[in-house]
Amino acid sequence: MTTNNLDIKAFLDQDQKKDLLRLLTAGSVDDGKSTLIGRLMFDSKMLYEDQLAALERDSKRIGHAGEDIDYALLLDGLKAEREQGITIDVAYRYFSTAKRKFIIADTPGHEQYTRNMITGGSTANLAIILIDATKGVITQTRRHTFLVSLLGIKHVVLAVNKMDLVDYKQKVFDDICADYKNFVTQLDIPDVEFIPLSALKGDNVVEISTNMPWYHGKSVLEFLEAVHISSDRNYADFRFPVQYVLRPDRDFRGFSGQVASGIVKPGDTVMALPSRKTSKVKSIPTYDGNLKKAFPPQSVTLVLEDEIDISRGEMLVNPDNLPRMERHFEAMLVWMDETPMDLSTQFFLKQTTNTTRTHIDMLRYKVDVNSLEKSEVEKLTLNEIGRAVLTTAKPLFFDPYKKNKSTGSFVLIHPVTNNTVAVGMILDKLDSKNLPSRISDIDKEAIKKGKSLVSTESRQKKMNQKGATLWFTGLHGSGKNELAFSLEKSLFENGATAVLLDGSSVRSGLNRELDYSPADRAENLRRVAHVAKILNDQGIIAICSFISPNDAIRNQVADIIGKEQFHLFYMEASLEYCRNNKPELYEKAEKGEADNVPGVDLDYDAPANAVLTFNPAENELNIDRILDYLEENKVFPLK
Repeated sequence: MTTNNLDIKAFLDQDQKKDLLRLLTAGSVDDGKSTLIGRLMFDSKMLYEDQLAALERDSKRIGHAGEDIDYALLLDGLKAEREQGITIDVAYRYFSTAKRKFIIADTPGHEQYTRNMITGGSTANLAIILIDATKGVITQTRRHTFLVSLLGIKHVVLAVNKMDLVDYKQKVFDDICADYKNFVTQLDIPDVEFIPLSALKGDNVVEISTNMPWYHGKSVLEFLEAVHISSDRNYADFRFPVQYVLRPDRDFRGFSGQVASGIVKPGDTVMALPSRKTSKVKSIPTYDGNLKKAFPPQSVTLVLEDEIDISRGEMLVNPDNLPRMERHFEAMLVWMDETPMDLSTQFFLKQTTNTTRTHIDMLRYKVDVNSLEKSEVEKLTLNEIGRAVLTTAKPLFFDPYKKNKSTGSFVLIHPVTNNTVAVGMILDKLDSKNLPSRISDIDKEAIKKGKSLVSTESRQKKMNQKGATLWFTGLHGSGKNELAFSLEKSLFENGATAVLLDGSSVRSGLNRELDYSPADRAENLRRVAHVAKILNDQGIIAICSFISPNDAIRNQVADIIGKEQFHLFYMEASLEYCRNNKPELYEKAEKGEADNVPGVDLDYDAPANAVLTFNPAENELNIDRILDYLEENKVFPLK
């Protein structure tokens, strides 16, 4: 191998070992975020010649820096950004120095792009918050500092920019620092560094400026190269969410995933959650050989000594240091969807490699990100932040977000649109006994009266139908049952919720002690009517198929159910047609072996007020007629 090749290899090996710092920039519009990053890359000689030529050309054509080079154009790539001189979306840039590698997220300053800042800062170790020296600490500064605190970022650089516009006066800088300190003490940010600079002129960006001899700290780049972040990672609590079970052949079984926190070594005892079965780590194999240990954020495969049934979404942990295992918890939510929050929606919650159903029990308060004031609201809208109580369908394995970002964060996904509607940071578990009561005093009064706490409108909206009773009348053998059962199947296939009640089903259980005398027939239908009403009140369509031989009985049924919910259908069939359809029954009735058979020894009055009358020979057409009728009368579907 030649000397040049050895030098390149040594350089690449050294570069591979460099620490990586992820940071974001935040600040109000035109505070100079993009200019600062561009200047960092320019002064640290991280730009290629063609990039420099394009930057100089674009600065003259569309720049916003006068005769100077507009370094913001290195970051503002969108056409709309360049036209307005603002940042709209998150721009990521990578560069490195001899000491460290950097990934910078240039986030928007506008309040309407709060969700973009949350996205850009979700993986950041450090935040640079810019302040315009001519304006001082403003509402946007407080807002971005609160968001940085919410994201658990522990290191903040307060970059007081545009010092050249205030003649590099120390008093201006000191006043801004004092004002910011009064605010930041309310938040959990342990490390704050104050640096005066001019991004446009390059003062204190890469080199210490001679224009501010009163400043004795580091330049921005010097601080970024030196800031200690390795201790920010959680190496104490071993958490390994299983992403994939690796089985390349029958002799190998490994569990692949990313180490979320902690350190794991061969020989360590681990516990699988939720089964709580334990084993020891046999090896950590890689393409280049077995590892002696694994730590965050490495993606590895763990091989255990014992055969344990573990699948995606489960977690390997230290048995002496378990995470929370709860269904109830409190979290800060950042709402990211154009559609406002709906507490009645059951969302999908994705946390580490685990996905489950969840609902928001209540919203405790909304935080005004500009003033930090808390207010009670019923829902969050786009870019709003609030504290909520959530309950999941199955237990989550988590740590509070401040302790462990990886296991303490999650996203909410809408079950219909599949949009990510919110991101969440778990505060801590919530015992079931401390769950908020969702029953108000008004609700308690309703319960005493036996009234449902779910409104009719809510049921209709969710089920896309109105509760109604579709009552089919006709003689034995007329074909009303065939039509009723066919209708139930058709409604089900179309997405409706319907329950069918017929003579055979209710007389085999609910009304088994009743006979077929006129009095017991009336009692049978009275009970059926009350069941149908209960179903209708729950928003369900009740399909009832009963002879109900006269208007007096049918009117009584309609009164019980409610005439606005009662829809009478008549299956018109001749006695001869019915005899041919059920010959055994009619033969018994004519021989006197069966009593009270309508049409033989009991009168049957054809209804005069049926909303639809059917010919049994046209069953398919009859179903279509009923479906059209339900749609026209806004029973199903409602939309």
